[in-house]
Order: sequence, then structure tokens, then C-alpha cells
Amino acid sequence: MPTDIPERPTAPIGARAVVLPRGSGERQAAEAPRRAPETAGGMGRAAGIIAATATCQAALMVGLGLLITGPGAHVWPMTAEDAVARTLERARTATLDTVSLVVSEAGNTATVVAGTLLSCLLLLVVPRLPRWREAVFLAVAVSLQSLVFLVITEAVDRTRPDVDRLDASPPTSSYTSGHTGAATALYAGLAVLVLRRAKGPWRRPVAVLLLLLPVLVGIARAYRGMHHPTDIAGGLLNGGLSLLIVGRALLAGPHVPAPAPSGEAPFAGIAAGTAHATSPGATTVVFNPTVTDERDRAALREVLEQHGHRDAEFVPTTAEDPGEGQAAGAVRAGASLVVVCGGDGTVRAAAEALAGTGVPLAVVPCGTGNLLARNLGLPVRSTEALAAALSGAPHRIDLGRIEGDDTATAHFTVMAGAGLDAAMLESTSDRAKAVLGWPAYVVGGLRELRAPRMRLTVTLDGGRPLRRSARMVLIANTGKVQGGAALVPAARPDDGLLDLLILDPRGPAGWFGAVVALLRRSTDGKSADGSRAVEYFTFRRAEIRFDAPQPRELDGDPVPPGRLLTARVVPGALTVMLPARGE
Repeated sequence: MPTDIPERPTAPIGARAVVLPRGSGERQAAEAPRRAPETAGGMGRAAGIIAATATCQAALMVGLGLLITGPGAHVWPMTAEDAVARTLERARTATLDTVSLVVSEAGNTATVVAGTLLSCLLLLVVPRLPRWREAVFLAVAVSLQSLVFLVITEAVDRTRPDVDRLDASPPTSSYTSGHTGAATALYAGLAVLVLRRAKGPWRRPVAVLLLLLPVLVGIARAYRGMHHPTDIAGGLLNGGLSLLIVGRALLAGPHVPAPAPSGEAPFAGIAAGTAHATSPGATTVVFNPTVTDERDRAALREVLEQHGHRDAEFVPTTAEDPGEGQAAGAVRAGASLVVVCGGDGTVRAAAEALAGTGVPLAVVPCGTGNLLARNLGLPVRSTEALAAALSGAPHRIDLGRIEGDDTATAHFTVMAGAGLDAAMLESTSDRAKAVLGWPAYVVGGLRELRAPRMRLTVTLDGGRPLRRSARMVLIANTGKVQGGAALVPAARPDDGLLDLLILDPRGPAGWFGAVVALLRRSTDGKSADGSRAVEYFTFRRAEIRFDAPQPRELDGDPVPPGRLLTARVVPGALTVMLPARGE
């Protein structure tokens, strides 16, 4: 098992070293500015695509409006629209008035805004639902529809139908129907997510009902005398185009590790397919029995058999041995694949035994956080994750190696840290995690916000010691945390480096600056007094000394408090199965 790293030139603090693939001959390191994370670059490209295409969308909608109100105003079917409005007026009843009011309110601005916010919140906090990408898709689609609608109403002046209107007329053009467009963006967007993510026989009926809602809103608006039929059609078109544009930019493409630059493997430091062979052979499944029941194991066995891994041996973890001994036994028995079903703690324990062996690890997320699986682009559902891994190829990723006072030397796959995050983990009960999932950590974290900040000294790659105060220090091999948020956006699990985050907000303004900096993936988050709220560094070896004992954690598991953390990267130490590119 690798326990150290060879001496190599080091990059200055705050710079990222370029590491050539292992086994490529002469190993070199060069100084280079910190790269923007591919996720940020991908979002930037998506924003550019959305902006450019939305301009065309607005031009099209305005052009159609000018056509309807200009040359086409005296051409059928526009000449028949007033007759339709009068027919609907004559058909009014007290019951239909009430029903149409309720349906119309489903497309009201307040309803759509509240529905969008609630839907996005659920997407971000409820376990096993989609994450940032889908929430951004919904929010941007609704917002884009509204922006284009405002452009249309400024450019196209169309009076409302000449009938008794049941609602107060807003100071906007009748073309297009804003209620219908907003309802289309929200409810049809939710239908897309239901069809995209949900399983079970109910998904199609729910999607049909959601798709029907915008049509009903449009009919209700016409019934209440607020819009011509072509205004309703324009609203449906505007909302639909917004969904199409944003969906193509944000939801299309792979949902596994982001494609690397041209000519590179899916992860840029280590070539794919150079590790242990993955042909079907002896397979051991290490599972945490507290989160993997008999039905789950049967489903996983079926997936294994579908991919040629028959007669897999299922070995449970215990309170005394959370996975390391079981994985080590599988290696000694000649296993060609070790599948680990559990949370990040179970995966980390198995990684201790698999590091340096070349035996591939297939990660099946069954825990609360499942951060390694999320960072590797695996689906969050256990059977889907296993099927994706078995259909892919082996890749080597780095591990972090941690030493400290009063704690044993250990490796980590995702993150290690001290301060707020460790205290949050300690204060979150197993019962809360079972009921709420990972949002339970947020509740635990709120209780720790008043804890005093810590003083520490950081030494990176043998450089000049740095004195800092902090609420939290985080050593990251990967960058994403719960909900898909990129807390350390430049961290990659195969670049031969670790990343350090020092978080030190002071007061409400400081926390606001920190949140803005994290959302912008910027290091320029400053507190009100000018101190830096967020700092990032990269390194191969770090020593962090605290002035007083601090709570500490390793891949989500609390370890005894102490005054020292020494971390170093172990490049390419673990072989994991990752989905094929483009899956």
C-alpha cells in the first residue's frame, strides 16, 4: 500500500501544479495558474448558449406578435378571435367563473414564483431527488420566460378582447398570455423532471397532469376575457421555447464525470483503462447491513448477474470492522472486483484495504452523504450506480493520507477537516440522519455557528508558515458536498494534489460574503472588516497546527479532537469503476 509520495517540485501557494499521467516516462511539474473548474466553464458555456438562443426566441416571439397585430390582423383566424371571446362570454356561469378563477391563479405571478422556489428547494434538500442542475434548469426556464415576456409586451401593443373581463387588466399587452407562459415553464418543466428522474407507474400520469395545467390556465384566461386565442398560443410557445433552450443547455449530455479537454481521459491526470482488468471473475460485495436490507441485496445481485458477475459473495460490515477487514479478505481471496454498499465511511474503510492493490472498487451509494459517488458522477440510486460502474472502466484516483495527534494514520477519499464541519457531524444524531437524510447536517451545523473561531498555523509543501483564524478548515480530494454544491470547485480526485479551504466569516456580512464567494466559486469573499472569509490553497503536503484541541472528521466520520493534522496526497492509489463517457 502506498504510504508516501516521491519528491517533486512544488507549486507556489494558490497555484495548481500540472501533473503528467503516471507511467508516462519522465515525471514533470510546472507552475500554472489555478484552472477554473470544468463545472464553472461548463456553466459559463451554458449561460452563453442560453443568452444567444433566448435573443432569437425574443425576436421570433416579437415578430409573430407584430405579424398578428399588423399584416395578419385582418386575416383569418385573427378575424374570428373576437367571436370566440364573445362565445365564451355568453357561456359563463357562476360555477365556471369560480373554477376558471382557481385555474387561472395557478399561472399567477405569485403562485409561479412560490411554486418555483418551493420546487427548487425540494430538489436541493430532499434525499435522492435531482440536485443543482435540475433546480437551476427550472429556475432559469421560468426566469427566461418572464424576461422574454417583458420584452414582448414592450414591443407588441395589443388590446385585450372587447368583452366584459372578469379580472383587472394589468398594464401589459394582451400578447402574449403571461399566465400561460409562466405556467408552461413551471409545470411543463416539472413534467420534464418527473419523466427524467422518477420511477414507477405513476410518473407518466403525473407528467400528463402537469402538462395539462398550462393548457387549462390558457383556457381559463380566455374564458375570463383576458386574452385572445393567439395570445394563449403565444404563451404556450414562449414557455415551451424557454424550456427547450434551457433544457438543451443544462440537461443534455452526460451526467457522469465532465468530459475532459480534447485528447484527455475523463479525469485529466490519469489515463483510463490502465488499472486492474475488469473481466468478470471473483466478486465480493461488502455491505453495511444497517442501510442495505435483503431486498436491496437481491436487486444488486440481479445487476451483478446481468453483467456477468455470478455467485458474488456478500460480506456484511460490523461495528468493530466497518469494511477494511472485509475488503482485505476479498483481496487475499483473489477477488477481481470489490463492490462496496454503504456510506462514505464504509467506502473509506474499504479503500484503506484496496489502496495500491489495483483491485477495482465499485461504489454503491447507500448512506446519508454519498459524497464520493456524487463526485465521481455515479447515480444516487444503488442499482443504477452499480449498473453504471459495471458498464464502465477502471480509473485510478488519488487518496489523501492523514496523520494527527491522538488518531491513527488513515486515508480519505473525499474530505477531512476540523472546526465547524466536524462539530456539525458530531452533533447530528443517527436518528436525525435516518429521518431527514443529509439535510440533518444543516440543522446540526446551525447549532454550531456560535462556537468560537479557532487559531491555527498552516505550512504547505515546506513553505512559510501562515497564521490564520477560521471557523472551518477543509482538506479536499474532491470538491462537491451535499446537494451537489461545489464547496471546493477546483478539487479533482486525479490531479496529484489536495485542496485546502479556510473558511473564516465574521458576522452576518461575513457569512453573506462567504456564501456569495462560494456560489461564485471565487476566493474574493471578504468580511465587513476587510478580512478574507474564504481562502483556497493547493498542496501535496500540509501541516495544520491548532492553538487548542479542535473537533476533527475524516470522510464524514468524527475522529478524536486534537491540535494537529498532517495531510499528504497519495497519487493514483485507488482504482475505481466509473461510467463510460457519454452514459
